[in-house]
Amino acid sequence: MSAGQHLPFQTGSTIAMQCDYCVVGSGAGGAAAAITLARAGFVVVVCEAGPWKDPEDYPWSMLGTMREMFDDWGTLVATGESIIPVVQASLVGGTPVINSAIVVRTPGDVLREWRDEHGLGDTFDDNAIGTAQDQIERELQVQPTDWTIAGRASDLMLQGLRKLKIEAHPITRNVAHCKGAMQCLQGCRNRSKQTANIVWMRELMHDRGGSVLSCAPVQRVAIAHGRATGVSGRFRHPQTRQAGAKFEIQARLGVILAASATGTGPLLQRSGVRLPALGKYFRGHPGAGVVGVYPDPVNMHTGPSQATASMHHRLDHHIKLESLSLPLELFAARVGGAGTALTRKLASTSHCAMWVTAVRAQAEGTVRQTWWGGRSVHYTPTQRDLHSLRTGTKILARAHFEMGATKVWPGVVGLPAELGPDDVDCLDHAPLDNRAWTWVLSHLFGGAVLGGDPNRSVVGPDLHVRGVRNLHVVDAAALPTTLGVNPQHTIMAVAMVTAARLVQQRPDTN
Repeated sequence: MSAGQHLPFQTGSTIAMQCDYCVVGSGAGGAAAAITLARAGFVVVVCEAGPWKDPEDYPWSMLGTMREMFDDWGTLVATGESIIPVVQASLVGGTPVINSAIVVRTPGDVLREWRDEHGLGDTFDDNAIGTAQDQIERELQVQPTDWTIAGRASDLMLQGLRKLKIEAHPITRNVAHCKGAMQCLQGCRNRSKQTANIVWMRELMHDRGGSVLSCAPVQRVAIAHGRATGVSGRFRHPQTRQAGAKFEIQARLGVILAASATGTGPLLQRSGVRLPALGKYFRGHPGAGVVGVYPDPVNMHTGPSQATASMHHRLDHHIKLESLSLPLELFAARVGGAGTALTRKLASTSHCAMWVTAVRAQAEGTVRQTWWGGRSVHYTPTQRDLHSLRTGTKILARAHFEMGATKVWPGVVGLPAELGPDDVDCLDHAPLDNRAWTWVLSHLFGGAVLGGDPNRSVVGPDLHVRGVRNLHVVDAAALPTTLGVNPQHTIMAVAMVTAARLVQQRPDTN
């Protein structure tokens, strides 16, 4: 079978292919590694569990997005002291297709921590990561949000935080000619968001001779004599989930795993890898929002989904603050209530602005393969994480009132459903109980982490999975810590640096 093609769902006999490198996953890490290797002349095949969708085929509604662009309707949750929804996409291009396109360079303190506390040396130092991120920013047209289309909800947050003497700034995003259509979370039908499916995957196929298999979940990595030699799996129909043809990919030089923080660890487990740290050190940036209700229309459904952020308290309170405008389906679930109470809230949607706190959480969880073939995520935010969330919620409530909100909806069990300007201090007594908060878990990390300690890492400083040559991990599963900032830029850079190292080690495909 020739290279340079896209193979969607297939039926019939087994599909067999050969390549230099097989990349499992096409999100931030997989796409960045694949294009780096392909540009160096290697034959690359990408296997993606989800479907290929062009922007004009993205659903208009969030319900449609969850049906067609999430894995199993987005039903994956983290269990522990509470149940927390996990936000992940499943399609060519990965979660960046349905995120807010936020691009933040990797903080220097994180890279120093990886070097000094996780034994990674200078592999991912400021120069290596910075050079990769310079390239990413050029290719994905990264730029600050055009404030003429930012929307009033984001502008209110920017001004409100600054009035409180808290740093706030327009978000930098991988977009071109954003029209402010508020479709970021459904997938940008306007092609403004510069994601892997419309940039790197097309280059991979059309200019570099690579191939992409979609609707093609990988079941196992083939390992022989301590080396990864390829992958195998079976096509799955994107609507019916019908099993299709089997596929087998032989990879002469290696297998690159980028199946996500919830997918890479279980894939390694299914493939027979047994390491003390496998499935451990699962981390994230859980968060929750507070809604402000204003006397005049805000119309938060215009503009990008997110345009304002603050990292003022990233180090002391471990939080990042962001504006977040949700599609109506998600907003209805967020505000809570039922019957006439919910109806009254939704009737005032045009006067609402929602802002969120994302916590650089201390919590560590696990991700495992289940006996029935699914994934199990166990994760419980700590008391420190709850303190951080409570602090961020109070700051945002104060900023809402600073900008003229008449009331806020904190969304915390144990507090009044509505707070007025004189009630803000009651947030100091919000329950430090995970079950009281409307958490959402995004920005996932770990499960197959990098590190120098063989008891605490799955991937060694040589960038190979321990005990298996030619097997590498380049997605968020490999990141040894959280970041306190949005991770897609870091994931892409780590993947590019890893792929560049492989190019240096094997400069010739002959």
